[in-house]
Amino acid sequence: MINQTEFTLDPRPRGIHLITGDITGRLGTLPRCGLLSLLIKHTSAALALNENADPDVRRDLREIFDRMVPEDPSRYLHTDEGPDDMPSHAKSVIVGSTLTLPITDGRLNLGTWQGIYLCEFRDYGGPRRIVATVIGE
Repeated sequence: MINQTEFTLDPRPRGIHLITGDITGRLGTLPRCGLLSLLIKHTSAALALNENADPDVRRDLREIFDRMVPEDPSRYLHTDEGPDDMPSHAKSVIVGSTLTLPITDGRLNLGTWQGIYLCEFRDYGGPRRIVATVIGE
């Protein structure tokens, strides 16, 4: 069985946003065993798997990324779309645009403290398109 769906996440401000429920709520019934592949169709946001219990982790991650890749237009050639655009592209490359997750007994097989995150690196990134492909039996 292969099933693919594409959907839009509502716009979110810059930050690391827990979206596990948004994703699972749009998948329907999952197979007994398989894989979920997620792709974000944007170059200034990313998908990640990380700690989902303490919201301080999300705030700390945002701060870490902002320190790693500062918004300083004098450092970049690509500045036409504002000071957060090129840093957003760089952060997206660091984190990545895809996730592959196991499905076991009809559920995502995540660790106890793991959640799926939208890493929104722009101040006004807008709605984000996700392609979800389920492969399973």
